[in-house]
Amino acid sequence: MGKDNYRRVFSNPRSLAVLLAVVLPILALVAGTSSPAYLAGSRGLAQDAPSFFRIGEKLSYNVSFGKFSNAGYAETFVASRGRLSGRDAVELRVRVKTLEMVSAAFFMVDETRTVYVAPDSGLPLYMTTNSRDSILPQERVRNYLTVPASGYDLLSVIYKARESSGAGTFPLFENDQISSVTFVPTNSERVKTDAGEFDTVVSIVQSPTLAEMGIRDLRINFTADEARIPLLIRFKTDKGDFRAIVTAISLPSPTTVSDLPIPTPTPSPVSIAKPSPTPEQYVDNRPLLPELGFQIGEVLEYGISAAGQPLARLTFNVQERKLFQKADNLLLTATITSVEPGVNTFQLGESARVRVNPETLAPNWAEMNFTSALPGLRQTVTFDSTTGEIKFGAAQGVDAPIGTHSVLSLFYAMRSFNLRPSKNANNPVNDTRVAVFWENRPYVFTLRPSNPAEITIGDEKVFAQLISINTLNPQLDRLALKVWLRASDRVPIRMSAGPLQADLISKSIRLP
Repeated sequence: MGKDNYRRVFSNPRSLAVLLAVVLPILALVAGTSSPAYLAGSRGLAQDAPSFFRIGEKLSYNVSFGKFSNAGYAETFVASRGRLSGRDAVELRVRVKTLEMVSAAFFMVDETRTVYVAPDSGLPLYMTTNSRDSILPQERVRNYLTVPASGYDLLSVIYKARESSGAGTFPLFENDQISSVTFVPTNSERVKTDAGEFDTVVSIVQSPTLAEMGIRDLRINFTADEARIPLLIRFKTDKGDFRAIVTAISLPSPTTVSDLPIPTPTPSPVSIAKPSPTPEQYVDNRPLLPELGFQIGEVLEYGISAAGQPLARLTFNVQERKLFQKADNLLLTATITSVEPGVNTFQLGESARVRVNPETLAPNWAEMNFTSALPGLRQTVTFDSTTGEIKFGAAQGVDAPIGTHSVLSLFYAMRSFNLRPSKNANNPVNDTRVAVFWENRPYVFTLRPSNPAEITIGDEKVFAQLISINTLNPQLDRLALKVWLRASDRVPIRMSAGPLQADLISKSIRLP
């Protein structure tokens, strides 16, 4: 799933794909796609053989990551049963989507998968996967109607584990690789969720794929009843702990088998809606999350030079956190505060401003006003956080992934990225990919980290990590963009673009 995601969290280039397919579909759903025309018969078709699948069952999950309680969501849905090219088939759907800080700063996933499986064995018969986590949507189809599947995919294997009471070893075929996954039941736990309290049995999940990805201590709490619902999923990584817990369970309504097609069962929600809490009064300039690496009032002043000759001073400011268009926003600015006599490259007062989500740093509005020859530094842009559409110029619009950054918001967001260099320089699996809007379209910026090394800033020697940036924009890539992050606190202490270099002069706090 989603091998080309913008943020890579684990060391293997397939790791995020497998993570969100192994764990979140362990959780999750699909909403919205209808059965293909060749799935004949009604959704309530009388079952030809006994099956563990409960038509109409829908499970919804909330996903947390580290201190972020709303990192994403996932849902699974047993959508229908009917005929697929003359074969009895059950339709499974899953959707996974990351949100907030995880989506904007670590990785972005928005994927839907539909799998038609044999009701008795649970093995896939036909599969479609739609990914919307890159600039262009991608669709992939797998057809096992002629040549049988050699293993379960990452959705169907969860249902197989449920059928076997959370125990057993099963073949796994995902990302064109054959492996295995083992479920080992251990102790019992009582788990409280929004859908109620349940007695569960904890299964430890082991797989060579998980070890390769750096996933440790993966545990699934299956309910102790005959449904074996995967109620809670937990695992650890070097980047933080993931946790997914059920928020709602919908069960199929009872149906009567007859010679006539049975209508689609209407799911009956089990969970009871909680009363809406009283909205808290908004307070200006609330503290930011410590994970961001900076706070409101931070001022960074840089000296810009070319070939050793000073040109100007550039000041970055985390200016304020206030309501903007009735939404919580953080204002980030970059301003030319002084210019050396005779210098025409910069003008006093030129600036860039961006209003971002204070938790994810995804931009909502940006304004650039520089006299540079680069068009991307002279425009006003609005970002739709719901649809991903970006508008600029004379009301022009372009579709982009939700959470796409501006250059200024990326300057701050990269301070919270996990930029660990790859062990093998010839296999840069730890490159971080980020969607960034520039001029008139989004680009995929690739951030390649190096090992920290000693550099000289002014008269001071500092350990800093070089981040080389490739943009796929020929005009920008000719400038060989680079940023050096101080190893001790992740502050950018040097930046370079073509002949221009900006070195950190001072860091201070100016409270709003």
